[in-house]
Amino acid sequence: MTTTAETTDMQPLLAFARDHNACREARSWLTTQTDPHVAWETCERPDWMIWFARRRSVERKVLVRIACDCARTALRFVPEGEDRPRLAIEAAERWTRGEATIDEVRVAAADVAYAADTVAFAADAAANAADAAANAAYAADAAADAAADAAYAAANAAADVAYAAYAAYAADNADPGVAYANACKQANIQVCQIIRTHLRYEDVAL
Repeated sequence: MTTTAETTDMQPLLAFARDHNACREARSWLTTQTDPHVAWETCERPDWMIWFARRRSVERKVLVRIACDCARTALRFVPEGEDRPRLAIEAAERWTRGEATIDEVRVAAADVAYAADTVAFAADAAANAADAAANAAYAADAAADAAADAAYAAANAAADVAYAAYAAYAADNADPGVAYANACKQANIQVCQIIRTHLRYEDVAL
């Protein structure tokens, strides 16, 4: 049976997802949508949005800014007095403005990666917050395929935000499954909105 989506303006997007090997879950979701603009505005999966942005050749620095803004939402889980996650994010942000070298970003990324493994970050929520900050910094680092690495790091930063929220929520809730679902849903909604503040549908439209 032909779905509604397959007979509407969604056809180019469905073809794009198929031709670029989007995951089955994402392709299935797209068949329930009737308008690509609305799909972008209502999507609650940041990994799908970043995947699409990468394949629409979004500028690397935009992806880094997204990773930084995602990571900032997890700073609330970092213990007071521990500044390395914030400093790593700020280094990456300065790099996007041409105010920091990539070597400065690498040093900050290494510092926060170390911080995530120290006793000060024994709490899972804090460790994931540090990981989010590290991924924001790694997004700016040079690589053979810089845009792909930036997109991957941005997606990881978004995921770490969800894990940090889950860890904090789970501490006060008996059912870890419910805690994980609730925390991930709320974090993903927030991160998707962050992505949309940097990327309008017109910026990625086919």
